[in-house]
Amino acid sequence: MAKQIVRIVLTGGPAAGKTTLISRILKEFKSEDGWKVITIPETATELISGFGIGPFPNCMSMEDFQYFVIDDQLHKEKLALRAAEAVPEEKVLIVYDRAVLDDKAYISDEQFTLTLAHFGKTEEELLKGYDAVLHLVTCAKGAEYAYNYGNAARYEDIEGARALDDRTLRAWKNHHALYVIDNSVDFEDKINRAVAQIYRIIGESAPEPGKKKYLVHMPDCTELSRKYNALPIEMMQTYLFSSDPEVERRIRQQSCLGEQLFFYTTKRVGEDGTRWVTERPISEKDYVSYLMEADLSLRSVRKLKFRFAYAGHRMELDVYPYDKDNAILFIFGAEPYELPPEIEVIREVTGDPYYKNRALADRQSL
Repeated sequence: MAKQIVRIVLTGGPAAGKTTLISRILKEFKSEDGWKVITIPETATELISGFGIGPFPNCMSMEDFQYFVIDDQLHKEKLALRAAEAVPEEKVLIVYDRAVLDDKAYISDEQFTLTLAHFGKTEEELLKGYDAVLHLVTCAKGAEYAYNYGNAARYEDIEGARALDDRTLRAWKNHHALYVIDNSVDFEDKINRAVAQIYRIIGESAPEPGKKKYLVHMPDCTELSRKYNALPIEMMQTYLFSSDPEVERRIRQQSCLGEQLFFYTTKRVGEDGTRWVTERPISEKDYVSYLMEADLSLRSVRKLKFRFAYAGHRMELDVYPYDKDNAILFIFGAEPYELPPEIEVIREVTGDPYYKNRALADRQSL
């Protein structure tokens, strides 16, 4: 079977949700399902934070800065494609946090063409190097209340963010597979729609929306693994101290088949009950550093998560070390559900605060 390599660009204006979407992609397209996800971080941010160069006074112009950005982007994209061809997995997803056409939003069309010519490239040639582009609309358009979430020092004001979003969309308008993901419902729905679009791009069916949660008697996990290929994923979630009572901060470590991932998450609940959850992948070094900020009033939540499919539905079984008799089962998709014969439901606990992770961190019992 020929290797499947899919190259997807995530773009959009400031505060659009790209980083949270990348975290979701890393969890959605898993190694145990045969996927390898290669992510290319945003180049301009790396150059500014790592090298200390940028379009600053007494440093360089925006046009000169784009030479650095494009040079680095082209190099990383070439390496990512070579890595995709080298890894043993037959299904590889390359995810670009912005790509070369994004640079067109910051300089004139003429400057952009001249800069590409310096590297022997044309816009038409570059567009053929990406299979699809997802433009996530800035939350400055339709979700203004959340614009500064996660970055209180954001450079652009709301009007500037809207203008940059428009310029970025214009820069990619000639791509044959450009999809716009707006803020028409809420942030969770936005991320779900983006993930569903990625499934369509790779030619697979997206999981149906909806999720139910059940307290169940502890099944034979060895039998689940044998019959349904339910691989265990080790997880530990730690809550961090927050000076803002409206903001919950947490970090999570998970490992499966020798692969370790680390995430940092913030959750806000507005006065109207609106939830806004943002997440980003972090390094192991950052994870260890965040552990120093742990909320000592709460214990870390440790669990084994078994993911499997049964009767057309994706299922997840959470097994906690402090309970030998019970577990938590999640079923994704629309009802009706059919359960494996190994699982016996005690009762539904969807939305029950008693069974939320933060309550479990405090109580350490089901």
